[in-house]
Amino acid sequence: MKLLFIGDIVGKPGRKAVMEVLPGLCHEYRFDLVVGNGENAAGGAGLTISTAQELFDSGIDVITTGNHVWAHKEIVPYLEGDAPVLRPLNYPPAVPGRGFLMRNGVLVVNLIGRTFIGNFDCPFRAMDRVVAEFEGEAGVIVVDFHAEATSEKVAMGRYLDGRVSAVLGTHTHVGTIDSRVLPGGTAYVTDVGMVGPVESVIGDDPDAVISRFLSQIPKRLPVGAGKVGFDAVMVDIDVESGRARDIARIHRVVGEL
Repeated sequence: MKLLFIGDIVGKPGRKAVMEVLPGLCHEYRFDLVVGNGENAAGGAGLTISTAQELFDSGIDVITTGNHVWAHKEIVPYLEGDAPVLRPLNYPPAVPGRGFLMRNGVLVVNLIGRTFIGNFDCPFRAMDRVVAEFEGEAGVIVVDFHAEATSEKVAMGRYLDGRVSAVLGTHTHVGTIDSRVLPGGTAYVTDVGMVGPVESVIGDDPDAVISRFLSQIPKRLPVGAGKVGFDAVMVDIDVESGRARDIARIHRVVGEL
């Protein structure tokens, strides 16, 4: 089984890059499932119904999110519907939406970290419950761990090694070089990266970001412009064992969108 996981998609440039790059990749590699993190897809923060549909139309099968999922109120009832959009599993009970779903024989799970990002329920124990619930039912389990601290992400990879097929980090928008298959057969990378403007500060306009650092005045940051980078990882998984055979980075740069 071949799975493609696309890093945080930032604003209109990110959505257009997905639309431009993804069909060719799907034709080349014949993926069984495509997952993308869409929590920054609408104007650089959050997700709307129309931007979600745009990503689905581009070829994404499941959209994961993170701490910005609530930025647009219209998405809240949408999360309760049938659309394959996830919010982090370890939000408190009774929060709208779901943290996992089964698609094309793969259990996709969305988690959020706690270090430097917010107060949430324990992601480690949340995964224990999911693994126990689907024991014997889901041979392939893929986790989007949306977290800030590299130590927390690495720890999650080690904690779930041999129990899930892949632990793929998102949130920092900066791709890391540590993609590998862990000893127990779990594909791991600390951060997949982003689909967003190359000449930016993690997707946002550099001047606006620098101004906010200098002034400390909170303000909405516009999405950057120029060439767009497309970061993703391809994971090859043995369906019988649920173990990953390989994880490989995919990086493309497309012109200004």
